[in-house]
Amino acid sequence: MKIRVATYNIHKGVSSFRSTPRVLALKKAIGAFDADVVFLQEVQGRHDRYQARYGEKVRTPHHHWPEKAQHEFFAGENLHAAYGMNAVYDHGHHGNALLSGFPISNQNNHDVSDHAYEQRGILHCVLETPSGNVHCYVVHLGLFEVSRRRQTEALVQCVQDSARADEPVIIAGDFNDWRNTLSDCLRLKLGVVEVFDELERPARLGARIGDIVRNAAGREKRLVPARTFPAALPWFRLDRIYVRGFKVEHAEVLHGPQWARLSDHAPIVANLQLA
Repeated sequence: MKIRVATYNIHKGVSSFRSTPRVLALKKAIGAFDADVVFLQEVQGRHDRYQARYGEKVRTPHHHWPEKAQHEFFAGENLHAAYGMNAVYDHGHHGNALLSGFPISNQNNHDVSDHAYEQRGILHCVLETPSGNVHCYVVHLGLFEVSRRRQTEALVQCVQDSARADEPVIIAGDFNDWRNTLSDCLRLKLGVVEVFDELERPARLGARIGDIVRNAAGREKRLVPARTFPAALPWFRLDRIYVRGFKVEHAEVLHGPQWARLSDHAPIVANLQLA
């Protein structure tokens, strides 16, 4: 079975500058992924202020805020959707979401908030595919490294408790792990690979020299995820897709001015083959 997946931090459906609504454009962009499963972060389940300002009765061609929750609006009539509410405030709430072309047989949102100033969660969904169940985990980790380490341990425990070792797993989202300190833990404890691990990517001269030195010393090739932030000219490696039980056929970051108008993060799309 082949499956195409994407992960995208949508910045609550507003632009990075001036907080202009981008919900209509985001729906088109998400549709253009042509993905079977989409992992979304910073999804507005409700925002009364934007609804009052840009709602159905006052909408313009570009400044539009749907009455539905964003994950329901993006899913439309063709996709299944799940939402995990994490951050709650007076005028609304936001969290992680999953859009799926496959039925979602089960969903659970696990609170992994590490302190009162950042509400974080892991949304776990079980997809019913023609080849059996696939476990999907939508992740958005904290801004502080010590929090991310504890949240990663919670993620490991969550996967171990909810998915058998022989079941396929996809973990995707915004890890905020710009120094890439968490990947080894996930590889070791869960047996996952990051989608760019197995792909040959064009390397800068310094990276190629580094590979030559590592090979000469008998050390393994350094594995690094792709750059996804900021979307206009990605430099930081924040967003990831980890898989178990799949072969990675293709993966790419979609970036450039057109994506920078939608969110501060660039999306990742990947083509997988069930192993």
